[in-house]
Amino acid sequence: MGKIACANVLSDLYAMGVTEVDNMLMLLSVSTKFSDKERDLIMPRMIQGFKDCAQEAGTTVNGGQTVFNPWLIIGGVATSVCSSQEFISPDNAMLSDVLVLTKPLGTQVAVNAHQWLDSPDRWNKIKLVVSEEEVRKAYLRAMSSMTRLNRIAAQLMHKYNAHAATDVTGFGLLGHAQNLAKHQKSEVSFVIHNLPIIAKMSAISKACNNMFNLVQGTSAETSGGLLVALPREQAAAYCKDIQNQEGFQAWIIGIVEKGNRTARIIDKPRIIEVPAKETDGELWD
Repeated sequence: MGKIACANVLSDLYAMGVTEVDNMLMLLSVSTKFSDKERDLIMPRMIQGFKDCAQEAGTTVNGGQTVFNPWLIIGGVATSVCSSQEFISPDNAMLSDVLVLTKPLGTQVAVNAHQWLDSPDRWNKIKLVVSEEEVRKAYLRAMSSMTRLNRIAAQLMHKYNAHAATDVTGFGLLGHAQNLAKHQKSEVSFVIHNLPIIAKMSAISKACNNMFNLVQGTSAETSGGLLVALPREQAAAYCKDIQNQEGFQAWIIGIVEKGNRTARIIDKPRIIEVPAKETDGELWD
């Protein structure tokens, strides 16, 4: 949870192509419902996870605030002092750009499905479309994805001349795409055709009468990927470079066309199962 929170905070800078972070603050809420034993076991691990992720990002945690609260909460602030050449303003998407997504969708569904393993009523709704093993693997994939930094994707935005980007988190893919489109200088709109989704999560969402709105693009993500507008002729190379450096896929999921600063997902988007096939002992290959 600490690592996920830290990665999520850092993505706000990464979405602007800023990869050198000068300082981080950690904001922590200790649950008043914890026993002393639970507090002493859980909180140090969360703090260490946050600090470990910050170290991986090449920065340090130098302060913050801790409060007591009924809810367990962790978050933070990341800051960087940089020149205008070191960040990419998120408002320059151009006609004929394409849209790239750097992490698969479906983390909310994966986490919920994993909890449902202990809830027979809920498990009965999805057991015909997914096995317990597949749910456990999806949960591990979600954890892997949420703790992975968007740092390399952000670095490569400069190399491949990205024009605009946002991170995909609580408002889901469509929510963040709409927010990004709304702030473009040019009269453009975003159209999304492809949805890369953690394997089996679209089937679970469908079995639950689309209660997560996953395919509709409003399922909340936590520490999701970057949604990047890139020149069409450079997007494939951007995805390939991420694959070469990190070993993870990125996908061209849509286009930038002339429009009135809106975003939409087509009626029947192509669902890309991630990974496309299962390999024993491997999460993503």
